[in-house]
Amino acid sequence: MEPIILASGSPRRCELLKMAGIPFEVFPADVDETCDLPAPETVVELSRRKARASAQSHPGRWILAADTLVSIRGETLGKPHGEDDAVRMLRRLSANVHQVYTGVTVISPSGDELTGSECTDVTFEAMTEREIRAYVSTGEPMDKAGAYAIQGRAAMWITGIRGCYTSVIGLPLPLTRRLLEQAGYSVFAWTEAKETGK
Repeated sequence: MEPIILASGSPRRCELLKMAGIPFEVFPADVDETCDLPAPETVVELSRRKARASAQSHPGRWILAADTLVSIRGETLGKPHGEDDAVRMLRRLSANVHQVYTGVTVISPSGDELTGSECTDVTFEAMTEREIRAYVSTGEPMDKAGAYAIQGRAAMWITGIRGCYTSVIGLPLPLTRRLLEQAGYSVFAWTEAKETGK
């Protein structure tokens, strides 16, 4: 069985797939990410766009795509456009509970398409203005939805999480496993092949 095509250049998604032991190759999909839908629907739509674009470029392969957005009281927070935007986002998240939505799409070699999504609640402790600016100055928030990395320095202010932790990082592994298996891919295929010598 060939490695899965990961339609994303996200280092976090790569790390999660490596941790799960799922072989993959990285081929980021270039798609129009303009979408006026609410965050829960946007992540599903964009994951589909990425997966379909990747399937056209890599016919007959297993395709995996995902999209993640942060939402707080109806306001969608994507990746910050600069340091000032990151500061603005972190001020919104400070001392609040927000939602992280991740959509996942799997396309099988035969063209079957399965999509799902996860919602996780994340609670931030209050951050001072000095702390916000110091965190932004590290550069960590700049390519992250909501301007923070739960697996990075931002963990110092996260006091609660309800839902899937890996979804907040960018790829909900339980959902990904379910979609792959429903589409006919065994997440232990490579291990099983080694054991049987095939």
